[in-house]
Parts: sequence; C-alpha cells; structure tokens
Amino acid sequence: MEPRSYNILGSVAIVNFSDDITFSEKKKFAQKIMENNKVVKTVLEKSGNFKGRLRKMQTKHLAGEKTKEVLYRENGCVFRFDVDETYFSPRLSHERNEVASMIKKGEEVFVMFAGVGPFSIVIAKNSPVKKVVSNEINRVANKYAKLNVELNNVKDKVEIVSGDVKRVAKKLNLEGRKFSTIVMPRPRLKDSFLPEAFMLSKKGTKIIYYDFTLVEEIDKIVEKIKDEAKKAKKDIKILNLKRAGEIAPYKIRVRVDFIIL
Repeated sequence: MEPRSYNILGSVAIVNFSDDITFSEKKKFAQKIMENNKVVKTVLEKSGNFKGRLRKMQTKHLAGEKTKEVLYRENGCVFRFDVDETYFSPRLSHERNEVASMIKKGEEVFVMFAGVGPFSIVIAKNSPVKKVVSNEINRVANKYAKLNVELNNVKDKVEIVSGDVKRVAKKLNLEGRKFSTIVMPRPRLKDSFLPEAFMLSKKGTKIIYYDFTLVEEIDKIVEKIKDEAKKAKKDIKILNLKRAGEIAPYKIRVRVDFIIL
C-alpha cells in the first residue's frame, strides 16, 4: 500500500500514511524515499494533524538522521524551523510569491499568523516594501523567525512582534500605526480576526484574507467578510477571490483580496 502523500522540506521528508500501513511497510517506504531522493537525509511520519492556534503537529522518526529541524529554500529565501514545534506549508510557496508581487514601493505591511516568517521574508526579499511587521503567537516560531530574518539579510525591513494578534493589534492601534497591506494566512479557527485587520487599516488598505471552506460554500466566506466590514463601519470592495489549494476532498483554502474604500 502506498501512503496518501509526502512533502520534502529541505533534507527532511514527511510522510502521511493511511491507517492500514504496517510499521515494516512504513520503514521500507522511508528507505525507498531516501534511495530515490539523494537530498533526503531524514524521513518522518506525520502522526497528528496541526492543532490549535500554535498549529503544532506530531511526527515520528522512520529513517535516516534523527532530527526534526529543517533548512528549506523557496522564492530565493532560506528558512530554518522545527517541523514539530512550528507550522510551515510548502504548498503556499506560490501564494507567498504572488502576494509579494502585489506589494508596491514604500508600503508598510502587517502579516498576521506569520510563523517562522515565510510570508514576511518573501515579501521583504522580493518586493520594494518599506517595512513588514511580522506577528506570531508561537514563541518557538518567533525564535526561528528572528533567525530567518538574519539568514535572509532583511533585518532592516522586517520587524518581529510576538504575542496574541488581538493584543498586538490594540497596541499598534494605540500607537497610531496603520498598514497599506494586511496579510492574513489564518489557521483553521472559528475566529476571523477581521476586526483586528480593520482596526489597523486605512483608506486604500488592501487585505489578503485566507479561509477554509467546502467547495460549494465559497460565497459564504465573501458574505462573512462583508458582514464583518459592516460591523466595523468599513466600506470595502472585493478585488479577487481564488482557490489557494485543496486541503481535503471537497474542502479548499480560499484567498479573498479586498480593499478599504
């Protein structure tokens, strides 16, 4: 039996097996991955889904070097992180590049749920942005984000702000800080965090909002955004609605770009 899927992050492969695979079959498949991919030095089994606001997952060692730290490259950037302690999705590589291409010279950008810094650093490295404020609640992820900012030589552009985004948004608002673009690669939580985005927006602010939905219920995401805008007394215009990847059968990640009028 074959596993459903696996990702390669730098020298680490993470395999997602179906329930009927025996341990010996898993070990054989792990060895096969290493034989077919000379860059892979470690194979891990994904043994739990990403959980909660910290988006941590669990993995088990199957073959190769016993490490859970990754050095991963994308979009001309390099990222170091621990796969069990921090969230990182290689499937959003194209999204990060596309979002960076939307940033204009002199913009100040706020990235929520920034993790180890992929959106923040790709934007800083590949756009004429003035400043990126990168916010994450996971302390371990913030340590890696600071390291990754240094590894990519963007210390002059990226400001790491740790803590709960609700508290951070209030503090930034009190300081009078508003942003020209707000990027929201949200975890799968009930809270939209749109009130915090509206709090830090001004006329002309573009908000790039990610959510999860069943394929047939995409329109409900747009209605939710419009309802939240109405509560915040903000006039908005939807600029773009796109699918940003399938996460399960008939369930997708969507991206909605909209602007404050």
